Amino acid sequence: MSEESKLDLKVSDHIYVPKHEIVPEENVGEILKTYNAKLEQFPYILVSDPIVKEIGGRPGDLIKISRKSPTAGEMPYYRFVVEG
Repeated sequence: MSEESKLDLKVSDHIYVPKHEIVPEENVGEILKTYNAKLEQFPYILVSDPIVKEIGGRPGDLIKISRKSPTAGEMPYYRFVVEG
């Protein structure tokens, strides 16, 4: 697969990829307070991950992943973007 054709593929269009979004800087403090945690304590996601590249994530960003569950409805999960 050429580099050019890789860019045409949108990972987020796949049915099994939940919605990923970068948490705005002004909301990060509220999330940290809610979970009583530091950014580095969240699970990591690499900056080289295709979905992080697609949404424009950079090291230090917090990513919100909205997963759907048949029992709990929609649940947010968070990942901290790191170099890799």
